[in-house]
Amino acid sequence: MATVPSLLNASFLTPKPLTQHKTLPCTKPTSLFFFPSAFASFSTLQRHRFNGQTPIAASLKVTFGENVGRFKKTLGDFTSLNYWVVRDYYRLVDSVNALEPEILRLSDEQLTAKTSEFKKRLSQGHTLSDIQAEAFSVVREAARRKLGMRHFDVQIIGGAVLHDGSIAEMKTGEGKTLVSTLAAYLNALTGDGVHVVTVNDYLAQRDAEWMGRVHRFLGLSVGLIQKGMTAEERRTNYQCDITYTNNSELGFDYLRDNLAGNSDQLVMRWPKPFHFAIVDEVDSVLIDEGRNPLLISGEASKDAARYPVAAKVAELLMRGLHYNTELKDNSVELTEEGIALAELALETNDLWDENDPWARFVMNALKAKEFYRQDVQYIVRNGKALIINELTGRVEEKRRWSEGIHQAVEAKEGLKIQADSVVVAQITYQSLFKLYPKLSGMTGTAKTEEREFLKMFQMPVIEVPTNLPNIRKDLAIQAFATASGKWEYVSQEVEYMFRQGRPVLVGTTSVENSEHLSDLLKERNIPHNVLNARPKYAGREAEIIAQAGRKYAITISTNMAGRGTDIILGGNPKMLAREIIEDSLLSFLTREAPNVEIDGMEISRKVLSKIKVGPSSMALLVKAALMAKYVGKSEGKSWTYQEAKSIISESVEMSQSMPLKELQKLIDEQSEMYPLGPSIAITYLSVLKDCEVHCTKEGSEVKRLGGLHVIGTSLHESRRIDNQLRGRAGRQGDPGSTRFMVSLQDEMFQKFNFDTEWAVKLISKITNDEDIPIEGDAIVKQLLALQINAEKYFFNIRKSLVEFDEVLEVQRKHVYDLRQLILTGDNESCSQHIFQFLFIHLSFTS
Repeated sequence: MATVPSLLNASFLTPKPLTQHKTLPCTKPTSLFFFPSAFASFSTLQRHRFNGQTPIAASLKVTFGENVGRFKKTLGDFTSLNYWVVRDYYRLVDSVNALEPEILRLSDEQLTAKTSEFKKRLSQGHTLSDIQAEAFSVVREAARRKLGMRHFDVQIIGGAVLHDGSIAEMKTGEGKTLVSTLAAYLNALTGDGVHVVTVNDYLAQRDAEWMGRVHRFLGLSVGLIQKGMTAEERRTNYQCDITYTNNSELGFDYLRDNLAGNSDQLVMRWPKPFHFAIVDEVDSVLIDEGRNPLLISGEASKDAARYPVAAKVAELLMRGLHYNTELKDNSVELTEEGIALAELALETNDLWDENDPWARFVMNALKAKEFYRQDVQYIVRNGKALIINELTGRVEEKRRWSEGIHQAVEAKEGLKIQADSVVVAQITYQSLFKLYPKLSGMTGTAKTEEREFLKMFQMPVIEVPTNLPNIRKDLAIQAFATASGKWEYVSQEVEYMFRQGRPVLVGTTSVENSEHLSDLLKERNIPHNVLNARPKYAGREAEIIAQAGRKYAITISTNMAGRGTDIILGGNPKMLAREIIEDSLLSFLTREAPNVEIDGMEISRKVLSKIKVGPSSMALLVKAALMAKYVGKSEGKSWTYQEAKSIISESVEMSQSMPLKELQKLIDEQSEMYPLGPSIAITYLSVLKDCEVHCTKEGSEVKRLGGLHVIGTSLHESRRIDNQLRGRAGRQGDPGSTRFMVSLQDEMFQKFNFDTEWAVKLISKITNDEDIPIEGDAIVKQLLALQINAEKYFFNIRKSLVEFDEVLEVQRKHVYDLRQLILTGDNESCSQHIFQFLFIHLSFTS
């Protein structure tokens, strides 16, 4: 129990630690945490931990216990329903594998023609089940040819689970994105449209470009919905066979369509906009986001001048004297003294006076003061308070808090007050996705919420086996009395791993915490990258993630790196090759400097090994650079920085969608016209080979060191979110380790009213150092109990929200259906519907 490194207790950590640290063990608890008061010294603590045994005897006991645990787990797997369900899916896998030799012999044209053949068979009365095995085999071969990726057998099972309208739980790195192509292709053959729903624009665009190559090769159209698109662009993309979008864009498009004044404003596929959806990170969308309904608001009252006044009054009031707070539900209650002082400051006799109502403004000002913190719940950018989604760590520019909260935050920050709003349309994600006749989802963490999925959506959760066994080591949670002690230990553990060369990902819960840790690492002279909602960091998200698995790479991230990111040990060769192309060519394509607020700041590469570009690649880079310079001068073109990046992106996309021979043919045909795009594409392919060699070699070194080490700096309100962070390490059978460090001063303990002051004092009495961590099975059990209580609390919130929305659902569906009939119908049918409505209305009023 001597040091931070020895606490890792992993055989792959061979170097000796730099600094000695103590750790306080914990035995059976009598309350939230238990501290044996009889322990007089650290040596006594050590004897207590091993119960008088030597460390070797204790380790033998642990090994025996692990073997027994493995046996129980194997027996449990064999007797579980999931085991037999998965076993049944292997019959489909056998059918797909049996068809593979036949499909392999098909030419590209014959493989593409299979889509028309499938559609014809469906029109003749065949069902999707009849063609499922053959369709899956076709998609597998198309992915092999266009992406260089062949679906594993377990991925075939995942595709079948999605097609059956269930949730496929697949561990990180098992290829959920590739799995979605199977069910998406099969269900798109009906011509009714398939929606692949992700959690943000970045993932939607990535998947549409990446997986879209498979679908386009097979003759299907692929659409993409992104923020900022016009109605015409949205309409075109929704008409495609497969449309990639994120959950919020989908929901708002549905609400806007039902506020449309004429049929020209509609963007979705009416009269049947929903057919089949595959929801990526389904637990995030339907569970975590489930308590935040989608709202479209219109301007209401003109009380903007009251908010700054109320903010000044809130500054005068003191918590505990003038008002009390409840962190769990963000509520405020004024005391008698607080009411009197507020009325005095506002020169009113009654805060709740109907003719001069101040109570709502004062209460909102107090909530903004106590519960809404800059760089935690929101950031200020360009004179606006922008919400940070606490679950994803991303800025949501379109969202505003309702009921005057957003205006109160603007007043607190001295920003321009936007007009109050009134809700004109709303829907919960649960109600939105219930509109799909067939719904499926995929995630790495859903089993803990299976009961809720079954109750709300009749969707079972099927655990899909991993292709390779998971060898990640999840180390014991460490609990600290103080936040300062926790951050000190986190920075020490990062430094220790950095000295070894292991890549480290540190997960934080807010922008504020990520930047605090960044300052601590700067003091230790440890190069690192930060990924949070600030534009200067978020603009480089893809590059930061691409580097995060490299030797010596240290990455501090909010929940932005918690979902949908794949950290490859040794680095992502495709992203690194793109970076080399951009570094070499951007200065020749544009004179404009990057805008840090849009494009992000330069990422740290100080200690990362330099990628060696071969002579042939170097020659192609020089040739492409000269061509870019000449095209810009001779044709008088002056590209912006963003346009220059788009040219490179389009060229990279070209390299992935066209064979090398065709690219070379294009260059030969356009030799007199300086074919910049094809030249960059061929250069990228050459550089990519160099990057693949480098990343493979460096990845092997990182694996020998122990793989990616993930540090969680706080427990979340759900075990699933913690497991998502853990899942960044140990992908596809790689080694890796995780460690969570929590403080009794963390917000979660305060939010759920756990009194921890006594624990802090007791640790100080026992050790004379309140910054020493405690760990043990008892700690884990108590923390899990705390999380389960939090999950139950938020489940009840979601349940209440759904029950409330169900009351509105009947009316909303009736009104929306009537609106669509009128908007899309002819004059005669519209007149008929209006007369029916008037007749019913007059019947009720007479």
